[in-house]
Amino acid sequence: MDNINHLVYNYLIELGLTDTLAINLNMLALALGLILLVFLVDFLIRKLLIQAFTQFAKRSKTNFDDLLISNKVPRNVAHIVPLLIALEFIDVVFIDFPAFEVFFERGLSVFAIVLILWIVRSVLHTLKDYFKTLPNLKDKPIDSFIQVFMIFVWVIGIFSAIALITRIPFLNFITGLGAASAVVILIFKDTILGFVASIQVSINDMVRIGDWVTFEKYGADGDVIEINLSTVKVQNFDKTITTIPTYALISDSFKNWRGMTASDGRRIKRALYIKQSGVKYLTDDDVNRLKNIQLITAYLESRQGDIKNYNTQNNINKELLLNGRNLTNIGVFRKYIDVYLKNHSAINKDMMIMARQLAPTTQGIPMEIYAFSSDKRWENYEYIMSDIFDHLIASLPYFDLEVFELPSGTRFDFMALDAETSPKAIGTE
Repeated sequence: MDNINHLVYNYLIELGLTDTLAINLNMLALALGLILLVFLVDFLIRKLLIQAFTQFAKRSKTNFDDLLISNKVPRNVAHIVPLLIALEFIDVVFIDFPAFEVFFERGLSVFAIVLILWIVRSVLHTLKDYFKTLPNLKDKPIDSFIQVFMIFVWVIGIFSAIALITRIPFLNFITGLGAASAVVILIFKDTILGFVASIQVSINDMVRIGDWVTFEKYGADGDVIEINLSTVKVQNFDKTITTIPTYALISDSFKNWRGMTASDGRRIKRALYIKQSGVKYLTDDDVNRLKNIQLITAYLESRQGDIKNYNTQNNINKELLLNGRNLTNIGVFRKYIDVYLKNHSAINKDMMIMARQLAPTTQGIPMEIYAFSSDKRWENYEYIMSDIFDHLIASLPYFDLEVFELPSGTRFDFMALDAETSPKAIGTE
């Protein structure tokens, strides 16, 4: 081995060069030779390994090996052999320069740690991409778990490199960091919060990739496309993307529409505001006229008979409609809505169907519809709901009812003009 170490040195001495110059040139020649050897071995092994993986991937039925190639796992693994060669022959190159040998050995050791981190990162990215192709895991926050594990790996790698450079035992180095733990926690506050949030989101199954969520605080209303350690990305329906801190999922309130999409219908909950002045009792003539509406003919005949029997048995004076039991136009209209919804082809009959009257307001009497459309697609859902309310608004005049609406500005102008030109107003001038 000594002959190899000083092969160039002996030749240069024979040529008459000084001892110092010969030693330096000998080290330079050995270093160049080692560099060329390392690059040549790295090139050959990288080509062979990538080609072998590629051929194996073509024959394999799974896509895991394809993902290994796309994430450069074979390329990174190929660097291991050249690195081992460099570590083995570093003492040969710097046999006459012990200080340089120690320096480069530490440098190669640090590079070995970095190489291991590269390999681990490539494997983790491969696992992440592979898990996303599995039906049972594609909606889980895989990115968060991979990032958490990668952070731990990088922290261990960085601490190992520092301990190696400073020649401090790893355990002693970690123990010494205890005093700086508060600073570390402050620096990685968002990461720690995101890590805790990711665990809670996953365990409680709060959000999955593909869920439709509404987060009013951040202006998000769309589908979740990515969940990682620090952020959740939501693609809104206008194709913009909103980024939400992961820990906001457990600290703030948001709406997840998964329950709706997984159910058999999408809820319709909307009210008509009916003018209160139009509400009245129905006379027999009114009831007979409304019997022409086929959906409530049977109901009116049954109710009219029951009410007449009650009033007759109790000697009710029907010269005044207020006395006894009576039908009202708003009550019959409410029954009409109920029957209409139950006969509507787009309404899910197995879920709740209800037409209810809410407390009167300054804008009229709310008549609310509560039902579920069978079609949950947004466009079709809006069409179904609009179709229902188009029909109900158009049907109000048949019940002598009106939708409440505030007077327009034009109407106010005419009212003011009428007031100014009325005989009473003129007479007071």
